[in-house]
Amino acid sequence: MLRPKRLGHIVLRVLDLERSIKFYSEILGLTNTFSIANKMHFMSASGDSSHELALVSIGNKAQRPNSNMVGLSHFAWQMNSIEDLESLYLKLQREQVEILDIGDHGISLGIYFADPDGNQIEVFYELPKEEWPEEEIFSGNFPYKFKV
Repeated sequence: MLRPKRLGHIVLRVLDLERSIKFYSEILGLTNTFSIANKMHFMSASGDSSHELALVSIGNKAQRPNSNMVGLSHFAWQMNSIEDLESLYLKLQREQVEILDIGDHGISLGIYFADPDGNQIEVFYELPKEEWPEEEIFSGNFPYKFKV
């Protein structure tokens, strides 16, 4: 079967390029890899590719994302461990980033928040496959609770 290797990157249209670069570098720790003079900026979490995220400046008059429209709901960054996820949860609280939801999917636990332009982001920890629920439909009883 012919299929892609993996998702390569996400490109987000943003109102204020510098504000978005600051958010993604300070909150998620992404590194800057390349820039096109005040128009486009490339960032990476892995360091083994040119970028997983590109930001494109479209000016401050554009319409913000709307949850009632067809299109992207959110994009997600996978964390290495449940401890890393919890550390990021605490960082979001310290930085006063509003946590929109905590999603318990049975196979993963995700924290949802928005960037300065309202693009929804998930950071998640995926459980090892042997810990996934045996049932195809998850009951919603995830045993992990974040420390507050």
